[in-house]
Parts: sequence; C-alpha cells; structure tokens
Amino acid sequence: MTQTIDLRSDTVTQPTEAMREAMARAPVGDDVYGEDPTVRALEERAAHLLGKEAGLFCPSGTMANLLGVLSQTQPGDELLCDVESHVYYYEVGGVSRIGGVIPRTLPGDRGRLTPEQVTAALRQPDIHFPPTTLLCLENSHNRGGGSTYSVEETEALCRVAHAHGLRVHLDGARLFNAAIAQGVPAAQLAAPADTVMISLSKGLSAPVGSILCGPAETIARARKLRKLLGGGMRQAGVLAAAGLIALEQMVDRLVEDHARARRLAAALAEIPGIELDPATVETNIVIFQLAQMDEKTFLGALRAQGVLAGSPAPGRIRMVLHRHIGDGELEQAIRAVRRVMREAA
Repeated sequence: MTQTIDLRSDTVTQPTEAMREAMARAPVGDDVYGEDPTVRALEERAAHLLGKEAGLFCPSGTMANLLGVLSQTQPGDELLCDVESHVYYYEVGGVSRIGGVIPRTLPGDRGRLTPEQVTAALRQPDIHFPPTTLLCLENSHNRGGGSTYSVEETEALCRVAHAHGLRVHLDGARLFNAAIAQGVPAAQLAAPADTVMISLSKGLSAPVGSILCGPAETIARARKLRKLLGGGMRQAGVLAAAGLIALEQMVDRLVEDHARARRLAAALAEIPGIELDPATVETNIVIFQLAQMDEKTFLGALRAQGVLAGSPAPGRIRMVLHRHIGDGELEQAIRAVRRVMREAA
C-alpha cells in the first residue's frame, strides 16, 4: 500500500525514537506542586534559549498564547494584532471570551506589521476608548506563508509599543524556523518582546506542548491562570521529556524543511494554473493560488493521488514541509500536483 504524503501541517510529525525512550524513563513528580524535575528542566532550558527569566510548560500553543495575553491585560483592554494572526484567526476567540480583551486588527503584509501601522492605530486619550495595552506579533507567520520578521523589524515594533505603554507578546510557535531563516539565534528575535511562546509539537516533533517564556513575575501570574484554564498537569515529565529532546536535537534540522519548501515552490511555480512567487517562501510553508480550479476539487484530486494538503482560504492551497517529507516524498508530491493540474486542464 502506498504511504500517504501528508503536507497539511508540521503538526502531523511523530515523536522520534529518542523522544519515546526519554518519555519512558523520565523522572516525574506532581507539577502542580512544582515537583516535576523534568518539567522544571524543560522550562529552564526554554527560558535560557530565549533569553527570558522563566518559562511555563503548557498543553498547547493556544493556551500559551492565551496566557500570554491574560497575564498582561485586564478585561476591557484592547490588543493590536495582524488581521490574519493565529491569536485572532484560529484560537476560538479566547482572548475575548475568556479574557474580555478586544482585538483590534491591522492589515499586515503577509502578516507582518510596521511601526508606522502600530503608531497610527494608537488611540488618543478619550473617555470613550478602551485602553490599548498589548501588541501581539507572530514570527514566523502561519497564514502569511511562513513570513518572518528580522531582529531589526521586531526591535522597531517593540520600541514603538513600549514607548506608548504597551507590552508585546510574540507568538513564536515557529520561532526557530524564523531564526533559521533570518540566520540569528532565537533569543535575538525574542529579546525585544515581553513574552514569547514556542511550540514543541510542530517541526520540532514533540507529541504535545508549548512553552510561554517571559519575566518571572509575569510567568508566575500565567501559572496561576494556567490552573484556572485547566492546564495544570500532574506527572507531566513524561511529556516534557520529549520537549527537551525537541530543543536539543530537532532545531538545527529545520533548515532541511526550508530547503525542500523552496524546491517545492520553484517546481509548483512552473505548473500552469498555479500562481506562486517562490521568493515569498522563507521557511517551511508554501501557499499558492489556484488560477481556475476550486480548492475542494484540487484537494480531492490530490488526495486520490496519495497527497494531503490544506486550504487557508478559497482558491488557496497550503503545503507544510516537515521531517517526514524527504526528497522522495517531495518529488512524489510534485508529480501528483502536476498530474492533477494536467488532468484538470
């Protein structure tokens, strides 16, 4: 039976054998009491890698982002974010439903905001207006096709925010992808922000978990809020053990996913009926436009060829590279797309 090539997301990655072995032998304790040594080691390791004082292990990126917002805002506050940002688009409205925080969205360039946009969006003091207290950035940007901010761009945005009394939360679910694309340590991209979230279960291949990092006082508030949200776990070291392997062994190989994403983009751009500028592919995400075929027809035909992909919007297709897509799988996927488009012509 032919194996399915799954390009829907890097969340489909399976834990490595080293992760499974580490999970089996991990020393554990009750993390709600702060007694799990493996969780503590993971939190300390992540905080060190990102240049922050403290870290908090969370079951998901959605929870970590929500805690990043709740720990730095009050109900009725307003946050600024890109209109396509994950915290606004894909997190079930949690910042509003649970935190009472109002998102004010700005139209970014493939998800990327500018200091001028942020400055223009700042409200003048007025009794009618909610206080704007937080700026949310995303690096790399999911719906922006894996677009990235440079260190200088991040610094400029955070400088504007801080000058006007806003704090900054960085959704860094794929921050290590951004760091590799920019050629800098992840800590340099995280440094200007007050808090940052990283995912362990995407390209890094851990089965579960994200980490929120920031000032010790903020993380202490987030720990209390995590309990409120039902995110306090007991012997969570069995999960944290995989996260440690992810940070120690899986970051450097992300460059392979980026290289294959560029190869995929270059090949797809040559296929009639596909609109794609390969120069926009910076990390492991490739998004392209179908000139005439609708996305449901395309995805169904592609599935029949043994390849899975996703659609972030009508007429648009997303493919995400990860460690289970080697050169052979990549070539099979390209051939499948060519066949689908040729048969549809």
